[in-house]
Amino acid sequence: MIGQEDWAGETEERVITAALPRVRTLGWTRSLVVAAARDVGLSAADAELLFPGGARDLAALLSARHDRAALAALSEIDAAALKVRERIRRAVLARCEAAMVDEAAVRRLVAWLTFPANLALGLRLVWVSADRLWRWAGDEATDENHYSKRALLAEILISTLAIRLAGGEAAAASHLDQRIAGVMAFERWKGGIKPAAFAGRLAAAFGRMRYGRP
Repeated sequence: MIGQEDWAGETEERVITAALPRVRTLGWTRSLVVAAARDVGLSAADAELLFPGGARDLAALLSARHDRAALAALSEIDAAALKVRERIRRAVLARCEAAMVDEAAVRRLVAWLTFPANLALGLRLVWVSADRLWRWAGDEATDENHYSKRALLAEILISTLAIRLAGGEAAAASHLDQRIAGVMAFERWKGGIKPAAFAGRLAAAFGRMRYGRP
């Protein structure tokens, strides 16, 4: 017998799958949630119970799906055999490729997350993605470096995805290599971004992303 948590998880995945083709016409709205829920046999009341945050809940589900896809691709790689620079390069590219599977929906999501009302959600989602990728890369820092590393990687994830959407795969890879060689000089990790500056730096990065700029 399927448990309640299993049912909720499976149903959430069915709803986000149904929602993706509808994003182009409905956007990231509560109407999207209701329509997708109905597509899988749920009522509007059921949708409200399962997704109390509306489109924000769907956005979080999609980001988590892309994180899982990236980590699944990275599981084929022996991270320990690579230098840290290469681990981060592989991780960022894998996360961008996972997002591009749902390119049309992601384009609308990026625009939606850059609005002030949704910015906090965007910051939280990119932080979680950066944390998951750093864990794959073997990071075990528990001091301030834990936060500065994730802040740096979150910025790079945002800018590289923006370039991927605006300029294509080659442009994104070139941009990523430049960032790793410059801003992300790994010998400077300990002196990286301070946690207090994280929100401001990422908010600025999201703002640039709205206009397709790194």
